[in-house]
Amino acid sequence: MISGLTLDSYDEGERNAMSDAMDIMARAFDPAYGEAWTLPQLAGVMTMPGTWLTIARIDAAPLGFALVRSVLDECELLLLAVSPLWRGRGVGETLLVESLKIARRRGITSMNLEVRASNTAIRLYEKIGFEYVHRRPGYYRGNDGQLHDALSFRIDMLR
Repeated sequence: MISGLTLDSYDEGERNAMSDAMDIMARAFDPAYGEAWTLPQLAGVMTMPGTWLTIARIDAAPLGFALVRSVLDECELLLLAVSPLWRGRGVGETLLVESLKIARRRGITSMNLEVRASNTAIRLYEKIGFEYVHRRPGYYRGNDGQLHDALSFRIDMLR
């Protein structure tokens, strides 16, 4: 883990945590793809049972976050974002591993995610053990109207 990196998880719509996530999202998601959420979208999901938000920080400065929602014994990684200046330093991997640990503690047996087919984060997901499930052609529509395939991945945490 990166020296000085802390991880804080929130089960409810804690305003400061959501503000930190929105700041990271503004920097992390390329506007061309239209993947960033709005604050009302984030706040709405944070009110759902089984949802948690994990923020990675150094000296209280937010660097990245993971948003996960669970139902029964399954969960979905809804968003994983790292500020561009901190990419490639293990922040995303640390957030993902922590999300899996939290899920296991909650009795969750599998995690799913969907990602744009051209997203470089796919390498991280595969490194951690996520397996490709299927492709959804033209699933995402960018702000420019261009369609992008989505890839679905899953990890079975019982193995």
